[in-house]
Amino acid sequence: MDLTSYAELAVQLVNMGDELKNPFSLRALLEETGRTEAAARLTRRDIDALCELRDELAEVFTSAAEGDDADVVERLNGLLVRHPVHPQISGHDGQPWHLHLTEGGRVADALAVGSVMGLASVVTRLGVDRLGVCQAAPCRNAYLDTSSNRSRRYCSERCASRANVAAYRARKRGA
Repeated sequence: MDLTSYAELAVQLVNMGDELKNPFSLRALLEETGRTEAAARLTRRDIDALCELRDELAEVFTSAAEGDDADVVERLNGLLVRHPVHPQISGHDGQPWHLHLTEGGRVADALAVGSVMGLASVVTRLGVDRLGVCQAAPCRNAYLDTSSNRSRRYCSERCASRANVAAYRARKRGA
């Protein structure tokens, strides 16, 4: 089971911001990430629960960016208790049998379990420093650093380019 894809879901939920409240945007995200069944079952109650989860996950990334490993672990442990993992074998959308972390309950429950377990897996396998918040002003998007040298500082190429251009211009003004 590739738990990194679940951790990437956590990043996507955090980075949706207020778009998470838009059922069409959330359904589109679910469909893009191969969660078509979840997209079809999405309710307003799920959206409200996911907005609350998004805020909690954002705090995990903020603590990681601040280097507060103990707070990251404490927050993830609290989320793991609230969203227990129930692995199940699943076959859907023409895919062969594979493991999912949960299939029962509400859509929000399944997404919460996956997101939290994915982040917990990244933290325990790769380290807290693999979770980050974009350093390009004013962006505050979350990201997973899956680079081999732990060098990622931006959520996207766009933010990296913008920050590099700004730094170049600042150096030129100072010269």
